[in-house]
Parts: sequence; structure tokens; C-alpha cells
Amino acid sequence: MRHFQLIDHFGTGSDSQLLSLTCASDPAQHVEISMRREGEHLVMSFSYNALEIALRPRFNEFMRALTHMQPVDGLNTTRQIGTGNAYLALGLHTDGSLIMRPTLVGDATGYITLNLKLTGQAYHHLMEWLGVPAPQLPNEG
Repeated sequence: MRHFQLIDHFGTGSDSQLLSLTCASDPAQHVEISMRREGEHLVMSFSYNALEIALRPRFNEFMRALTHMQPVDGLNTTRQIGTGNAYLALGLHTDGSLIMRPTLVGDATGYITLNLKLTGQAYHHLMEWLGVPAPQLPNEG
């Protein structure tokens, strides 16, 4: 069974080009997702204490995945962005939460991943920062 760390706080840098998503309900966890657009890429940093996974997916692939995703409660993730060695798995749920699983695959013997879950409010702020209206979901409260 996977344990997902809840991400429930968001903020932007002074120039609004850097988005930061954190765990405000338990700041001792030191969990942070930071994003910034660099040309045709989206620079993403996923930190858990001293561990960091950094990804640079193509911005248009990330946007296509987010805007075409349908909520599915029975699956954790339904979309993957990246390669077979480093990718971001995404899953949208009917309560408005977004699963983000940045993953680095070593080889056939294992991988490293962070299991993160954005609250509905954090997901809406992410979509607003990207300039896309977030869909209204049936079970969203």
C-alpha cells in the first residue's frame, strides 16, 4: 500500500515565475514541489527533506496530460510524462486531488519515487498558474 504525502499549500515567487507547493499541515515533513518554465521545458523539483528528484518534461506534453486527464478514483495514476528512466506519473480523482509520482528508474531491480497528493485547492492553483481553468469535478468539495 502506498502512502501519499498531502500537499496543501501554494505560493509564487515575487515575479510569479516560480510556483512552490508545500505541506502546510505538517511543515516538519519538509516536502516541496517547485516549478518554473524554461523555454519549451518545465523545470520541476520534488524535495522530501534532503532527497530531491528533478525532472524537465516538455511543457506542451505536461499541459496535454493535465488538460486531457479524466478523474478515475480506482487508479492512482493514469498518465505518464517523460521517458522509461525518468517520468512523472499523474492521476486526477473526483474529489479534486491530483496524484504526482516523480520516478527515477535504476534498472530492472528497482526505482525511486515520491508519492505526493495535491489537494483540490493546490491543484486549482497549479492550473491557474499554468493559465488553464481547472475542470469542475463531480465530488469536489
